[in-house]
Amino acid sequence: MRTVTVEEHFASPGFLDGPGRQLKERFQRSGSRGARIIEQLNDVGAKRVAEMDAAGIDVQVLSLNAPGIEQLEAVDQITLARNANDFLHGALKAHPTRFAGLAALPIAAPDKAAAEFERTVRQLGFKGALINGHTRGRYLDDKFFWPILECAMSLDVPIYLHPTRPPKAVLEASYSGFSPAVTEMLAGAGWGWHIETAIHLIRMILGGVFDRYPKLQIVIGHLGEALPFMLPRLDRNLARELTGLERSVGDYLRHNVHYTFGGFNFPATFLDLLLEVGASRIMFSVDYPYGSMAAARAFLDQLPVSAADRERIAHGNAEKLFNL
Repeated sequence: MRTVTVEEHFASPGFLDGPGRQLKERFQRSGSRGARIIEQLNDVGAKRVAEMDAAGIDVQVLSLNAPGIEQLEAVDQITLARNANDFLHGALKAHPTRFAGLAALPIAAPDKAAAEFERTVRQLGFKGALINGHTRGRYLDDKFFWPILECAMSLDVPIYLHPTRPPKAVLEASYSGFSPAVTEMLAGAGWGWHIETAIHLIRMILGGVFDRYPKLQIVIGHLGEALPFMLPRLDRNLARELTGLERSVGDYLRHNVHYTFGGFNFPATFLDLLLEVGASRIMFSVDYPYGSMAAARAFLDQLPVSAADRERIAHGNAEKLFNL
């Protein structure tokens, strides 16, 4: 069975000494595991391909590691995005059958971001873009960013909406008062990342993004960032009579959003997502190097779905969405 994973990360030269500095320092404090992650992030060559072969992964769709560039000044975003995308292009050229790419975009400068989006898709062969959450507290429902969304729709490629830390005010209000280690995990991978991404997507829906750009496709990870569990409740309490939207909230979540499960190898959570959105909206992922390729592949093989749906989740849905 062919397999494509679509939330797989890399670090370009200089990234871990720039916007990823805090991430690098945390890895360095965590011993051999952290050193291994840094090594894996920096490798987009033979070692990564060998690890893919060992786990039965045919293609990785690569993106710049969080926190990305979204919290930088616009001028720095522009420079680092182009450098990261050119670096990634080199990996795609070296391994064209094993890697595909998602662009980093300088979204603080939407005109420049749209131009870079066009360049990476039309000239470099990228398959979409990845945006790491808010930009200093501003979300994609803000019309300031809509030239980027319009560009995605015109290029007919998706945007992967990846988690980032909540804005400072939210961190202080909701996640402070604990030890630094607990706050970091609670605001991050333990809870905050996922709720932050869910709120971001809900803001996009309620802000009319998908009424303005009805063919726009968004990808979110972690089996839906808790949204499938809340989908019926959202539909009931944010009805069209209240929102003024053209469709129900659930309709946008079922027709403008795709879902991956990197790092969330949880059968019950997967079943909830499957029941709410169907197999045609779910894609295999590992969240490499944070997730294990072997564990993710084993989870895929054990999913309680038909053989046809397993093929869709393993590769078919990603091939269709990303035009692989």
